Amino acid sequence: MTVEEKKERNRKYGAICARAKAMGIMRGDVIGAIMDIDSADQRFNLRLDEFLEADKFNFAHDFIGIQENIVRESFPATDFGYFVPRFAGRDA
Repeated sequence: MTVEEKKERNRKYGAICARAKAMGIMRGDVIGAIMDIDSADQRFNLRLDEFLEADKFNFAHDFIGIQENIVRESFPATDFGYFVPRFAGRDA
């Protein structure tokens, strides 16, 4: 992944967290939430554009599911229990 691709992914992580905060579903601080989304993306190859454009119900399902199921023993976290986001990549 190039530096520009990583910057674009980080921008999308921030946009996802900003939307979650505006919806009132984000727990904790923004940095922690971005780390959670980054970990989920590394584990599940998230379809970030679809995640960002999702309706409120499906967006909330994945965001809350990630935050409630992640095991934060290390970074990037790889354990999400049995939870698999709806916007997991097709090759995850």
